Amino acid sequence: MSDKQRTIKKEVSLNGVGLHTGKLVELTFKPAEANTGIRFVRTDLEGKPEIEALATFVKKTQRGTNLEKNGVSINTSEHVLAAIVGLDIDNIIIEVNSPEPPIMDGSSKFFVESLEKAGIIEQDSDREYFEVKEVISHRDEESGSEIMIMPSDHYEVTVMVDFGTKILGTQNATLKKISDFKKEIANARTFSFLHEIEMLLDNDLIKGGDLNNAIVYVDKPLSDKTMEKLSKAFKKKKVTIKPNGILDNLTLHWPNEAARHKLLDVIGDIALVGTRLKGKVIVNKPGHKINTDFAKKLYKIILLEKRNKVPKFDLNQRPLMDIHEIMNILPHRPPFLLIDRILELSDKHVVGMKNVTMNEPHFVGHFPGAPVMPGVLQIEAMAQCGGILVLSSVPDPENYLTYFMKMNNVKFKQKVLPGDTLIFKAELMSPIRRGICHMQAYGYANGKLVVEAELMAQIVKKDK
Repeated sequence: MSDKQRTIKKEVSLNGVGLHTGKLVELTFKPAEANTGIRFVRTDLEGKPEIEALATFVKKTQRGTNLEKNGVSINTSEHVLAAIVGLDIDNIIIEVNSPEPPIMDGSSKFFVESLEKAGIIEQDSDREYFEVKEVISHRDEESGSEIMIMPSDHYEVTVMVDFGTKILGTQNATLKKISDFKKEIANARTFSFLHEIEMLLDNDLIKGGDLNNAIVYVDKPLSDKTMEKLSKAFKKKKVTIKPNGILDNLTLHWPNEAARHKLLDVIGDIALVGTRLKGKVIVNKPGHKINTDFAKKLYKIILLEKRNKVPKFDLNQRPLMDIHEIMNILPHRPPFLLIDRILELSDKHVVGMKNVTMNEPHFVGHFPGAPVMPGVLQIEAMAQCGGILVLSSVPDPENYLTYFMKMNNVKFKQKVLPGDTLIFKAELMSPIRRGICHMQAYGYANGKLVVEAELMAQIVKKDK
């Protein structure tokens, strides 16, 4: 049973310093329409390019989960993403005027507070879930890290960490339900070992760090030279070690704060599957690489399931549009009118139908001894469905024409034969702007996906 998608009521901003750049960063959360998902926008770059928070855009996992699309990057995205998932938000725009969000105190606390300040509202659209039916696992042979997800009626996460040091040994943490994120996980701050901090400082890679946004576990003797280096970097007269083995100026929120922060990272990284999950995640020795490798694996599995999920319609019911109503909108006419009915239509998607018959003209010359519907005509039929979608956005569709701009990722999965009933579904990938429609389209027949393509078209007013 589905529940409703959620976004925030109003935009809200916060400022801080980027961990690795040391520069002041402004981050703004903005409401987003249903089915938008989570998107980053780089406001400091020309054109304000967007990067969807999806596993396919993960490029690097050193010192954080870093996304990249068309040469544009967002670094250390995981704490922001964890806050969004932890507050049960589906759709949001994250504007940032830097390659990385502000580190704040190294947790998700301040992002959670800002989102709550903005307020959270339900939207009209139902959520979609990926329900785990069997165990899905992944192992990194080099690190020995393992991650799996097993069936559960809700989303929960358990992490088991072993850092192989006396100062920090083995720790576990569990989040039984996402509604406990704010109380149990959000305040868990990032941490590092002293030898890692030294390496980052020596390579000028931690310009925005101080003792208020990272727990530093001392895993080696603190020499006078190291003490001097840390004091200068953290702008303090003196740096000392507390009895529990961490540098001073921080008090742990929980004895297992390190494990809780690793769990926070897991939630942020797995948010990149782009879909709500019903399953129990268990991770042994979590890290951004194993987390995001698993997110990529899940993302592909979910995408494949969505592609093969055949829409079900009662074809005996009166259609939303019959052939006469279609011809009132589309300029196409037989033999090049390739859809017979429109079954569903909203401002974001369309579902159409075509009956394939042997007496269609193309079968005369296209393998007459073994008739197969040409793939280009399947694409054209999907595009005509998309034409209905985009032309329905103007008050006088009869005065417009729709032209192809490009097509990508076209795949033909099965043959389409005379006697088949084709169902086409096209969904907007982004809002229609300046008459340009960018959509993902699928075609189904006999209970199977037969064709898919990413299509872009533009509506143009007819010359008078």
